[in-house]
Amino acid sequence: MPADSKGRIEPGFNTHVFICGHSRNEGATRPDCCSKDSMGLLTELKKRVRESNIEGIRVQKSGCLDFCENGISCVIYPQGEWYSLNGKEDIEPLLERILNGTPADEIEMKLTEKS
Repeated sequence: MPADSKGRIEPGFNTHVFICGHSRNEGATRPDCCSKDSMGLLTELKKRVRESNIEGIRVQKSGCLDFCENGISCVIYPQGEWYSLNGKEDIEPLLERILNGTPADEIEMKLTEKS
């Protein structure tokens, strides 16, 4: 078995955070997360997680998570928790959720039925 370049002995992460990095063509009927600066939020969140020195957390870009109308889509696994991010102000509650398990109700994705 080949050695892991980072010295890991098992594959995987305890927590996996995906932030939508999907972009659509100009004039598309639906919005996209990339035009809302999802990659800027991703970069900042990755930096903050790295600075925490907590192992087992992976933050990365995903393809379309299909909820772009709700803000920047984010999902955390294995919990299966979905969040709607609207800007840099949402990084702190998301970071507290990831690192400390603090509930982040204010950014939890909430869907409503069409009337």
